[in-house]
Amino acid sequence: MKASKLNILGVGCGHNGGACLLRGDKIVSAIQEERLTGRKREPVSATYPILSINYCLNHAGISIGKLDAVAVVSDDEKNFGAFSINPALYGLEKVPIFRVGHHEAHAASAFCWSGFSEATALVIDGAGDHVSTLSTKEQSAVKYWQGKHLETISVYCLSSEGIFPVEKHLGSSFGELFPEKGLPSFRSLGGMYSSAAYLIFGSFFDAGKVMGLAPYGKITLPYTDFFSFDEAKGFIFNDILTNKYYRWHKWPSNQEEFQNFAASTQAALENALSILVQRVRKLSSKNNLCYSGGVALNSIANEHVIMKSGYKGVFIPPAADDSGLSVGAAYLAHWKMTGKLTSRRLLNDAHGKAYSSSEIKEAVEASGAVKILHKGNIVEKAAELLAQNKIIGFFQGCSELGPRALGQRSIICDPRMADAKERLNHSIKFRESFRPFAPAILEEKSGEWFNATETNHSGIDSPFMLRICSFKREKRAEVPAVVHVDGSGRLQTLTSEATPLLYELVKAFEQRTGVPLLLNTSFNARGEPIVETPFDAISCFLFTGLDYCVIGDYLLGKDDGFSTVYHLYPRLSEKAFFTGVKYADDCLAHHTGDKELKAVYNVFTPWGHTIQYIPASFLYIFPYVNGRRTFGYICDRYLRQKQELVDFITPGNLARLHRAGIIKFSCNY
Repeated sequence: MKASKLNILGVGCGHNGGACLLRGDKIVSAIQEERLTGRKREPVSATYPILSINYCLNHAGISIGKLDAVAVVSDDEKNFGAFSINPALYGLEKVPIFRVGHHEAHAASAFCWSGFSEATALVIDGAGDHVSTLSTKEQSAVKYWQGKHLETISVYCLSSEGIFPVEKHLGSSFGELFPEKGLPSFRSLGGMYSSAAYLIFGSFFDAGKVMGLAPYGKITLPYTDFFSFDEAKGFIFNDILTNKYYRWHKWPSNQEEFQNFAASTQAALENALSILVQRVRKLSSKNNLCYSGGVALNSIANEHVIMKSGYKGVFIPPAADDSGLSVGAAYLAHWKMTGKLTSRRLLNDAHGKAYSSSEIKEAVEASGAVKILHKGNIVEKAAELLAQNKIIGFFQGCSELGPRALGQRSIICDPRMADAKERLNHSIKFRESFRPFAPAILEEKSGEWFNATETNHSGIDSPFMLRICSFKREKRAEVPAVVHVDGSGRLQTLTSEATPLLYELVKAFEQRTGVPLLLNTSFNARGEPIVETPFDAISCFLFTGLDYCVIGDYLLGKDDGFSTVYHLYPRLSEKAFFTGVKYADDCLAHHTGDKELKAVYNVFTPWGHTIQYIPASFLYIFPYVNGRRTFGYICDRYLRQKQELVDFITPGNLARLHRAGIIKFSCNY
């Protein structure tokens, strides 16, 4: 078969798992599992249903039998072996299933999107594969050994001829000291940042919050309290801080101390990257750098890599974390089958499905609580509303694969609004008040608003919101909603080629206001993945304080009779079936430390069935959820003596039940 006709499926296992389908060397579809199940950072495992595989096949219009190869990133031998019997792959016969390394998939995804003919790749994350599962070539590149012998830092050289390991550091995310309320010890740079997130916020996955909090603090700890670097031994991570921060309350307690700790952690990471980039320059003479892994989502540190590394070109992919593993896996399988590793410059992170006008209209009619205000070209209508300080959910085209919303699944508003941060964080995102928001700016105007030494006639190059630059001092007061406490912004630069509709909208907004940028944040509420479908978008619209929602060429408002979600009439979905009660860690695909009882539901979706877990307490509520009582009435009439259940009935929890497909609602006003 011609290389251009090959259908290759890539699957990334672990948290933030997902799937990618190539036809030839071009991506047909790629998506994270979390966008389909509604559970943030959803893991993919061969022993569980995998909706993202069906999503990609459906999008491409092919059956499983039309695949020519499957490539899997899996750090577990048993998990990888089980793929041949996974329900999502029924009908797959006599097709090669390749196993791909975690770090080499990170490196490949960055290179194949970079457009470079050759490059050095640097991969940094919490931890990847165990040394025992690596190929002979990868094992031969191991330079430093620590911890549990998991890959934590890797360097590769890549070209059209393939991927070649140069150096590898082994360690583990965390060390042996693991206090329940304090700072876990760490054995990698990704683990260091995750440990700080656990200390401050109680979750290893809140590294983004640490990055946002860091500018509020002062550097009070030297980086040598976190690690040292020895030419013979590599990074040596210390337990000094674990012993010092043994028992602490979580945020918002100890705010000054936590702000300083976040600032010190950020500074330590930047010092580590300076050491690594200098080292990588000595290991390879190539002029281009591809940088990926979960640590590459740290936009503050990225700016240091871009500006101080001395490389001719630096590329960081939008799906730099584990959401991009399926892409790297698919391209590595393509290389093994054709002998060529493709590299093509990525313009826009838009790899999901584009929903049709009829699908959007069906979702609108099914909701029963929204109305169509306008249909047609929505740019001028939306620009006018934004100039009137309205906050809009913006749903366009194909969804993003990575964790940054880039205009396909975004919430947008006027950056001149002094109270925009408070409104967004309090009534829409439901998150901490210190969290910053990003400016999406016309690329040709970016040099007028931001300081960056590489600006040229076309402005700063930051299409994926992975850089942080300082606003010019005279511009900061004009757009307070997107200026962080240190005067910086995590900017997204827009071009008519890469993001035509959002570019056009910002141009229309500029014509009205003189400001060539909008506030852009992800279309989701706290604890939820970014919306994927029109149904998800309308749900988020209704369950939050958004003013309007633009989906495709529809401008939507809330129904005249709609007041709050507590006036909606919930009913159990006919596509959800209760299957029992289990403890969380007995039913989830990865260990979470959650010992709460969960009610288990089998839910049928457009991409197959999935298993949903909700607090077992909801089982007490569900007998009253029959479409004849409002949420508010159920709370007042039946739960008055059970305050802990009333506390569960929040807009956020109700939205998650709705998105999970367990409840539906109607309006009887």
